Amino acid sequence: MKIQQHNPFLHGMAILSLALLLSGQAVAAEIGTGERPVAMDRVIVSVTRSSTPVEKIGGNSVTVIDRETIEASKATTVNELIKTAPGIDTTSNGGPGTATSVFLRGADAKNTLIMIDNIMVNDPSNAGRSASLSDINTDNIQRIEVIRGAMSVMYGSNATAGVINIITKEGQGRPSVTATAETGSYGTYRASAGAAGKADRLDYSLFASRTDIDGFSIADDDNDAIPHNGNTDEEDGFENTTLSGRAGVNLTETFKLSAIVRHIDATTDLDDAARGYTGDNFDPAWPNAANPSGPTGKQTESERLFGSLTAENSFASGFFTSKMSYNYSNQDRQSVDNDGSRLYDYDGTVEDVSWHGDVNFDAHTLSVGAEYVNESMESRSSGIGKAEADTRSAWIQDQLFMGDNLVVIAGIRYDDHETFGGKATYRLAPSYTLEPYSTTIKASLGTGFRSPSLYELYSSYGNAGLDPEKSTSWDAGIEKDFWNNEYSAGITYFKADYEERIEWVMTDLATFDGEYRNLAGTTETCGVEAFIQWTPSMDISWMMTYTYTDTKDPDGKRLARRPYHKVNASARYQFLEKGMLHGNVFWTGERKASMYARDQNGDAVDRLDDYFLVNLAASWDVNRHLQLYTKIDNLFDEYYEEAFGYATAGLSGYIGVKLTY
Repeated sequence: MKIQQHNPFLHGMAILSLALLLSGQAVAAEIGTGERPVAMDRVIVSVTRSSTPVEKIGGNSVTVIDRETIEASKATTVNELIKTAPGIDTTSNGGPGTATSVFLRGADAKNTLIMIDNIMVNDPSNAGRSASLSDINTDNIQRIEVIRGAMSVMYGSNATAGVINIITKEGQGRPSVTATAETGSYGTYRASAGAAGKADRLDYSLFASRTDIDGFSIADDDNDAIPHNGNTDEEDGFENTTLSGRAGVNLTETFKLSAIVRHIDATTDLDDAARGYTGDNFDPAWPNAANPSGPTGKQTESERLFGSLTAENSFASGFFTSKMSYNYSNQDRQSVDNDGSRLYDYDGTVEDVSWHGDVNFDAHTLSVGAEYVNESMESRSSGIGKAEADTRSAWIQDQLFMGDNLVVIAGIRYDDHETFGGKATYRLAPSYTLEPYSTTIKASLGTGFRSPSLYELYSSYGNAGLDPEKSTSWDAGIEKDFWNNEYSAGITYFKADYEERIEWVMTDLATFDGEYRNLAGTTETCGVEAFIQWTPSMDISWMMTYTYTDTKDPDGKRLARRPYHKVNASARYQFLEKGMLHGNVFWTGERKASMYARDQNGDAVDRLDDYFLVNLAASWDVNRHLQLYTKIDNLFDEYYEEAFGYATAGLSGYIGVKLTY
């Protein structure tokens, strides 16, 4: 239930914040002839698995959400941030902590690899080995790299649509301590503390945070197509405790050991899902309304651990570099009812040992690597005592630099899955810069190979006869800078074909039973990504992105929850040296609802309406130790659903304080 819709205080805060943002843009227009920011060296690590200058990433489509953007937006979850990147749409099944799906260039969530510092977040116990961002907060995150397009050559099975790599902070400079406290709508309380720095050969970054949210009913109280009367009455809350750390030690000038860990302990109140919609109580007789005796609800308890150990060597003055890593993830999820009785359980583990080496010639960099991955899962509720699978891989990639204009990245990978045998994938990504015109032409072509997940194979809904998915994708685009790099713009066309796509197919409408099957034919996604950016000075930045996505299953039908059109505009303005204003505007077009969505009468729900959101944030540095900030989400109290029957937050406001020493 949207308990904050008519709060005069929040409306006043919203109007004030919007006025400040607009006034900031007016001032920005007047000082647009000011000094341009000095270009800084930037590197991308996710394209090549090693630090690569941004001008040498070839034809890869990359978006970097940097620390400055994270700080200015006051976003608290990774999900809030990646929504601003072109080509991405996310869907949450309700409020904070609920399951989140990421659709990259229209592909299924299972086709995007999500990592934390190259540690796999995708959960082998999830239905499609997909990843959820529901409880990953922004504490201790330095930047997020989004790579669009097939990246199977460097990352294997789940990277057929692209990669999202969440990179934590590396300690720099003298030791510092930070503490933050925040409160606001829906009974929200957040507190965090951390320390970071570098002393001699040791660097470190440590952080701890706690979030408590009373929340709102996940079953949408404002949706008249689902039953109420005891079905949407309670608040569904969320609790999250996160510990994050990164440390490195330079044993010599050419040899470094580093360790990374992130532990997340979260509890989310949920409603049931049945009959094609969500709620707390359901009458056993289809399609009757909910039982009016009162909500019972359930909870999901999740404990996630991600960790890695890495040894990095450099030889012959950097001519050859070597990186050996061990990555580990364990994700344990259990659902219980109000009496503490277990409803379901999932436990997924991934162990990954990899080696990566770079030979740095003058005109190109040759990369070679090998990897061993073991994934396993247990789920008594799904009929899986224990299942596991091994994959052995090797790859080679070359980054060719022909002068300052032509960059070509080409690679090939071979995966040997213990059940599905061997498969080779390739990727080619050239780019060419026309220097007199400040114009870059880029393209990429790649193939992908995704083995079925353990859940898809062996659960009670599984199908041991599944074949792997195969894909081919390409894109081509052009980017140009204008007026001494004050403006930049670009447009990219993309297309991907998926063969043998795996999908859950309902075999009995009355019981909603089904199984996973390979779909005969080709699933197609294609579209356009475009952006325009204005950066007149170090204090001002503005960007607008547009994404058009067309999807078709083998029958020519549109895929669920992917909008044709999506627009995002963001602006940031620093004023009087102490103030910061940040705004995000989203418009998401209408989407096809899930084929399983039903109203309380049992009738199919065809589509989800478009929606328009405005989020604002403002901060003020009282002094070098104290910062005050406020944030307004959903400024105009827009009603919308990302998934049918699941509620979203209305107008909501938050205030906070940050201390730094």
